[in-house]
Parts: sequence; structure tokens; C-alpha cells
Amino acid sequence: MDAVRVALLREVLAGTEWLKATRRFAGVLRGSVVAHGGGLLLVGTPEYEPWHLAAHLVDEAAWSGTPELAPTLVRHHARPCDPAHLAVGPGRIEAARRGETLLVVAPSEPAPLLERVHDARRAGVTVLALGPCAGDLAALAHDSLSVPEGAELDLDTVQHLVSAAAGENGGGASPRVRRSFRDRLSRLAEILTAPPPAPW
Repeated sequence: MDAVRVALLREVLAGTEWLKATRRFAGVLRGSVVAHGGGLLLVGTPEYEPWHLAAHLVDEAAWSGTPELAPTLVRHHARPCDPAHLAVGPGRIEAARRGETLLVVAPSEPAPLLERVHDARRAGVTVLALGPCAGDLAALAHDSLSVPEGAELDLDTVQHLVSAAAGENGGGASPRVRRSFRDRLSRLAEILTAPPPAPW
């Protein structure tokens, strides 16, 4: 989903709780990584890897001048022969320490992950959760955004709203070089007219 479609989606959702909820959660995410200087880990489940959210956050980090938003995608089936950005395995969660943020995106309770998430939280990692958020993960998370099964929006759509809001949700935590409106509009035009990127 590109920036134009996200803008149209926001128009459709105007007046609903989804916009407020996704912006609030994006603000928590951004505030956590900016306050601690980065160290964002993004993980899903063995069956569901949020690689699309990772790509969008990398883009938002570049466009907003907030490099802390660029995540490290943690993959359950990572192999040493994978490209570097796809070769980070679950052991990275065990190595996480105070000041880092762990965002867990899961369409169902990520049982195999819970022990690692618990250990990361005990080590001082800020844990955020995106998904149904009704079980143990919700109890472990410092903050969460619930996307129940059967909700008006699916998990993929909510991820688009969160990543877009994280890129724009400047609270003035630190001074940054801001691009002019013309520069940002020019960048958007380049993106919309460029050929589709190669798959991860």
C-alpha cells in the first residue's frame, strides 16, 4: 500500500477509533526508539513474518529523518546464507538489552516466542505488541494495539497505518533536519512513478 492509498484509507476511517488508536500506538513506538537512540527489533511468528512492516518502517525512517525507526527484522527461519537484513535469528531477542524496543506483530498468540519476550522484558527491553493482544503477550507488553480477528481492519492494514503515523508523529523529542514540503512532495512523486521494488 503506497502513501496515496494510506491517505485515502485515512479519509475513509476519519471519525473512527482506528485512526486515533494507530496514531497513539505509533507515537509510543516512535517515542520509545527515539528516546533510547534506536535499537528496534521487529518479530512475528514462524508462520507470519512482518517483512512488509519492516520495509515500510525503513522507508518512514528515511523520509522522516528518524533513523531510529529502521528495524532489525528477526526471523524464525533465518539462515546464515540469507542477505544480511534477513539473516537475523531469534537469538537476537535473547541478546537484547535495556534501551532497545521489541515490537511483536502476530495474528495469534505467539506461544513459541513468549519465553524469549519475557526474558527480554526482564532485561529492560521495551515490549510492544500488535495483534489480537488478548493473552500472555498482552500481559508482557508495555503497550499494545489490539487487532481482534474479525475486526473491521485486518492486521496488514493496521500495520500500514501504524508505520505511516510513526513516520509523521513528531513530538519534538529531538531536533531534526526537516525536509521542505516541496522536497517531500518530490520524493513522493518519485516513489509513485518508480517501478515496483524487488521482493525481499
